[in-house]
Amino acid sequence: MLSRWAASGIDTTPFHAGVENAKRRYAGYGLVKMLPLDRVLVGCESSRVGAFGGFHHPDQGYRHLQMMAIITMYGPMGRRNPERPALALLDLLRAYAHDCLHYGSRRRYVEVAGVPVRTQYGINYRRASGQSYSAADQRGSNHTRNLGIVMEGACDKEARSITRQTAERFGVTEPSDVLGALAFRDMTGTLTEEDTRRAAGVLGSEEQTRYTAALSGYEKGVNRRYAHFLEEFAPGEESECHRRLLAAIISGEVTALGTWLDERHGPGTFTGLFRTPGYFAPGLTA
Repeated sequence: MLSRWAASGIDTTPFHAGVENAKRRYAGYGLVKMLPLDRVLVGCESSRVGAFGGFHHPDQGYRHLQMMAIITMYGPMGRRNPERPALALLDLLRAYAHDCLHYGSRRRYVEVAGVPVRTQYGINYRRASGQSYSAADQRGSNHTRNLGIVMEGACDKEARSITRQTAERFGVTEPSDVLGALAFRDMTGTLTEEDTRRAAGVLGSEEQTRYTAALSGYEKGVNRRYAHFLEEFAPGEESECHRRLLAAIISGEVTALGTWLDERHGPGTFTGLFRTPGYFAPGLTA
């Protein structure tokens, strides 16, 4: 697809440069292999009238069992090439950089009745019975005590940072229209709280309205909660905590992160923050 875009006159250099930047940064966290591009499928056409693609398209994301990323081209999907090439390349970079971290996260599986069951993903755990290590956050909460949200937020913060650096390097500027501006800020991690409220009122097609609603929901439910988590437990050291979290997610080893948190908040901080009381409840062995 990238070759086809290039053959159509679209400069794909920003994407490739962003990937090289991601490789260097991720190596510092312990990730030695990026998600192979032949494990990335990008949908750029749809038979659905008015289809609108991008990071927040329904069902887009990384499939851990297949070790494959499913991504859609940002913008209208009734055409083979993107309507806005610069935004589409940034969105593709954000999605790929994000899914590389999912691909590189430590995973462990056990067999239960002939079916593979994932019991570890990064620093998140699940018993073979299905009991999760941490509970879901309450609806509408602006903070998190859920490891799934923390890990998702860490991956996206890093991916958006890489995308923002790429936009700055290649002079990609914010579009003047509301939808384009919101998408650009979302890709580069520069959304404001006012933006998330504004997203709910964007006028457009039904698909565009659904897309901006998903954008707003993800920002509030994942990225804002992760930002609040860093502010709560690493005030003044947010970047260092984020770095340590990513290293732990990739290695699957929480000891160093736990020690770092304990030094600031007392013994047992990681367990106290995240482990649900029912995790070791009797009768849950598989």
